[in-house]
Amino acid sequence: MRTLDESALDALALGAAVLGTGGGGDPYIGKLMARRALVEHGPVQVVDPDEIPDDAVCVMSAVMGAPTVLVEKLPGGGEQMAALRALEARLGTSFSHVICAEVGGLNSTLPVVAAAQTGLPLVDCDAMGRAFPEIQMSTPTLIGVGASPMALADDKGNTVVVDAVDNRWTERLARSITIDMGAAAFIALYVQTGAQVKEAMIPQTLALAESVGAAVLEARLAKTDPVLAAVERLGGIVIFEGKIIDVDRRTVAGFARGRVVLEGAQSDVGATLRIEFQNENLVAVIDGEPVATVPDLITVMETETGEPVTTEELKYGLRIRVVAAPCDSRWRTTAGLQLVGPRYFGYDLDYVPVEELVGLRRPK
Repeated sequence: MRTLDESALDALALGAAVLGTGGGGDPYIGKLMARRALVEHGPVQVVDPDEIPDDAVCVMSAVMGAPTVLVEKLPGGGEQMAALRALEARLGTSFSHVICAEVGGLNSTLPVVAAAQTGLPLVDCDAMGRAFPEIQMSTPTLIGVGASPMALADDKGNTVVVDAVDNRWTERLARSITIDMGAAAFIALYVQTGAQVKEAMIPQTLALAESVGAAVLEARLAKTDPVLAAVERLGGIVIFEGKIIDVDRRTVAGFARGRVVLEGAQSDVGATLRIEFQNENLVAVIDGEPVATVPDLITVMETETGEPVTTEELKYGLRIRVVAAPCDSRWRTTAGLQLVGPRYFGYDLDYVPVEELVGLRRPK
């Protein structure tokens, strides 16, 4: 058990944005919300999965929708609690712990808000080890845990509880409701016992996010390379450096979809990289050759500061480095790739681990 207070937020939000692979929502907004909650309610107790009882009642608290919308449509402040209370009423129980849906961007700090507001412990784990765009793309799905009943709440005071036949239908129905709610909704879902959390969730990912963020902040102070500091903590590699020359981004069916194109700099002069994204970065291609694909992590970082750049922040002229890192091993299984592999997203590509792809093109 440890205590999380305001002093941890800068590193947590920064590292979560690195792990979020471009998605998960604006980390700055999440940091502000978490800071306010901690000031009002005090520090949050963070526990490891193996510290919670097997009969604990754990709930995910997150936000769903297009990240571009959340930048312009700021939360009112009561939506999270409305979703949590609606789900408690539906189940006729009280939650004992809060868990993270994804260790990415806004969705890494929102559970801090929920834990502070409810006074419940926050479990150091998440269901993705990164960020993914759809609800069923979670490690609990791999062991048969249901995402529903699931509650959604918006800024207008509406709440909806979804009961679906499986997790894909939960995503489909919740996505339609989210669009009607203005393309952004706060959600409570994936209620699990402590025993299920221990089996299904990826442990200590909040600690990893803090570690990655702290490495970047320490490198800035020491005037060393913050991007390489993050890469070292992740066990990843810089796959490209260049300048953004084109961005095509649009909000479609509740997602931010598009692509970004870079022209190379430094050792990549003369080459062109293209990243395809759906909330998160999914595929990176250099001169027609895939060098990283989902479910491995593809993160865009500013060249000098190491600041992670979300998909809604991509803009012409920005000088960046693209980092790739291996995903959690569960996503590399047959069942994992059926949920989150490149073919699920419509790409005519078989998944190849990033270390094999990059090793063929640019040995470490």
